[in-house]
Amino acid sequence: MQYWLMKSEPDEFGIDDLANRPDQTEPWDGVRNYQARNMMRDEMRRGDQVFFYHSSTREPGIVGIAEVVREGYPDDTAFDPDDPHFDPRSDPDNPRWYRVDVRLVRKLQRTITLSELKQKPELEGMQLLRKGNRLSVMPVSEEHWAFILSLE
Repeated sequence: MQYWLMKSEPDEFGIDDLANRPDQTEPWDGVRNYQARNMMRDEMRRGDQVFFYHSSTREPGIVGIAEVVREGYPDDTAFDPDDPHFDPRSDPDNPRWYRVDVRLVRKLQRTITLSELKQKPELEGMQLLRKGNRLSVMPVSEEHWAFILSLE
């Protein structure tokens, strides 16, 4: 099993939105970064655990845990001209963008904030905490995963 962190803006799609979906499951679509796409397409597997992270908010942080329930498959929002994630260069016969489906495992008892994470020397090297990191999908080491859960 691998561990991941996936960022979402709560005013676009937050942890409560996931909790309210049928089966608490949703495709993680709209990712338009090649590095993040490659992770979803090539590395994420059923059963992998995901930190659900709220970004672009007053207090960004980890708010829940989800699980990958469907491995990478073409993101059809790229083919829909009415969708905000439309990409006219994406071809259904040779898809450019991929997504995975995630299901809510649970909300955390509290938000573990980015500012708190930055203060923990145990998280040195965590990709989220690297200066300039803007990826919306990133791996988390097993050691960092366990430590973060211990903060709850």
